Amino acid sequence: MPTFEITPIGTVRNGRTDVQHTDNWGAVRSTIVVDERFGEACLQGLEGFSHVEVLFVFDQLAELDDYREPKPYRGRADLPPVGIFAGRGPRRPNRIGVTTCAIEAVQGRELTVVGLDAVSGTPVIDLKPAMVEFTPAELKQPEWVSQMMSEYFRP
Repeated sequence: MPTFEITPIGTVRNGRTDVQHTDNWGAVRSTIVVDERFGEACLQGLEGFSHVEVLFVFDQLAELDDYREPKPYRGRADLPPVGIFAGRGPRRPNRIGVTTCAIEAVQGRELTVVGLDAVSGTPVIDLKPAMVEFTPAELKQPEWVSQMMSEYFRP
């Protein structure tokens, strides 16, 4: 398959630095500093939205060597094994993460969000305003997911 290169558009700044601390992201405030090449008005209009989708790279963890065997989610033996594309973990092909975050402030090239599950220094590859029209009307997931994620976005 052809390869492609992505240049980050900005960087995450927050108080989280431990990639092993994987829960309690709900109250984390992060500032995304967008690269100056986009100018001071690059976020103009985003303040009218309540949420933004942040696409970022899990740059501090390596990809797995082999993705073929389903594994228990988050390495937990009490959860069913799932294929790599049935989870959202960081050790995945291309290491791309995406989280929908509440917008707290927009100022120049700085976007402050709440609930971004990325550690300080994480490269951001894109920002997209969250729009109702892109949200599924009915979302279905296995019951074990809600139980497993119960602490993830808790403050």
